[in-house]
Amino acid sequence: MSVSAPPRMPRQPASASAASSGRAAGSGGVIIGNQPIRRPDTRSPQVMTRRAWWLVVLNFLIPGSAQSLAGNRRLGRIGLTATIVMWLLVVLAVLAALLWPGVIPVLASNGLFLLGVQLVLLAYAVLWVVLTIDTLRLVRLVKVRPKARPAVAALAILGMVIGSGGAAYAAQQLVAPARELMASLFTNHTPPVPPSNGYYNFLLLGADSGLGRESMRFDSISVVSVNAETGAVHITGIPRDLAYAPFADGPMHDLYPDGFEGHYSEDCGWGPGINQLMNAVEICQDDDGASIYPEAAANSSTPAIEATKDAAEGILGIEIPYYVFVDMKGFADIVDALGGVDITVQERLPKGGGPSYEGEPAEDWAIGWIEAGPQHMDGDTAQWYARSRYTTSDWDRMRRQRELQQAILAQANPANVLTRFQQVAAAGEDLVQTDIPSGLLPFLIDLAVKAKEQPVQTLELTPEGAGIDTDEPTSDEYAHVRDLVQQALYPPSPSPDSDSGSDSGSDSGSDSGE
Repeated sequence: MSVSAPPRMPRQPASASAASSGRAAGSGGVIIGNQPIRRPDTRSPQVMTRRAWWLVVLNFLIPGSAQSLAGNRRLGRIGLTATIVMWLLVVLAVLAALLWPGVIPVLASNGLFLLGVQLVLLAYAVLWVVLTIDTLRLVRLVKVRPKARPAVAALAILGMVIGSGGAAYAAQQLVAPARELMASLFTNHTPPVPPSNGYYNFLLLGADSGLGRESMRFDSISVVSVNAETGAVHITGIPRDLAYAPFADGPMHDLYPDGFEGHYSEDCGWGPGINQLMNAVEICQDDDGASIYPEAAANSSTPAIEATKDAAEGILGIEIPYYVFVDMKGFADIVDALGGVDITVQERLPKGGGPSYEGEPAEDWAIGWIEAGPQHMDGDTAQWYARSRYTTSDWDRMRRQRELQQAILAQANPANVLTRFQQVAAAGEDLVQTDIPSGLLPFLIDLAVKAKEQPVQTLELTPEGAGIDTDEPTSDEYAHVRDLVQQALYPPSPSPDSDSGSDSGSDSGSDSGE
């Protein structure tokens, strides 16, 4: 009796057998073609080349995935976790910007938050470099087709530059300047004061030289009032030569209860104008005004600025707890950093320091001209536009300065600022000095978001704008100014009764006329 032999199974190719074995054992990993990506057939340049492209692309799209599939799984988990966290943070930031637009600016004003963001971005940039180098190790370029090796290496490096370089750029060129700007500007860490009668009031000062320089005078003086609920902005312009300003209660009121009337000194170099306070309070004092305002330096201010605050409070009848000083050189830099500013010039204006003798034609001393009509101004031109006064008047110059302030605010949109942020931040450090406490900044940023949607209201304390004689103002005129300010900040709300009454009156008048 013969026993028949079992039928012989067809023999599988070695590669197919290995692939099948890998799939059955669950240890072969992802399959590219008929080869596992973790244990490829290193004798096949075709397989290794295809595998190399996959690893490099995956490393760029999902950092950490190349290690999870073909290398150190622990390193892969670190890379994948970091990538997922970064994407979640980006999604959260986008949602916050869309649903709660005030959150991002508030967080961006926090120095510790910005430092944390900077460190996270730098760490992720370093991790991306490590993952890319490890991916190139996993690729085994010597096993890749010779013609493909340069392209694979170039793609890996390009992905690293885009990914790691982008994170590093954001950390060093966006977040770091913002953090340094916050730290340099907002050095006052005292608790913020509450709004005064519903408004935050700020003294805005402009000058052509740095604070503390001899004979420096404030060329531009205005008060910015921001409604603490709506963000509505009102700017009151104060002529720099406004005489005999009354001082609010404080050390200057104790010294000069009637303002500077009868007290100014030609020998020391100061007169009755409000812009002379620098000389009166600092230059002409043996201790530079420290005995008048002993706490000024500790509060990031100066005696001259504190005296100007007291004068502005006395003129307008409102509390002004904070100041912002704008240097004209920094002003020009910020305009350049924003890419210029668009202004419609009403009349031809000269550039230059003015005539050397009375009556000298502007054509003889002007170093250039700003022509009438629409202009896209660079920083230097904008600076001369705000400074020029010899062929017009101080009132016209005040109007032009206000035009520039509003134009810069309107054109400083988020996209413009973000694309030029490093230049804007660098210019901002030289542009502004302030005693606004850092604790108030998040609230002010939230108000600024609201203010962008509303027109800025203005009041100029000029003979035409407020009916005040700036050379010899009377107490009645200053009382009238305070009334104007109250009406501007607290306009009466028309009631339904008054509206209907005016309508009926108009109708009856019309009927009687017929």
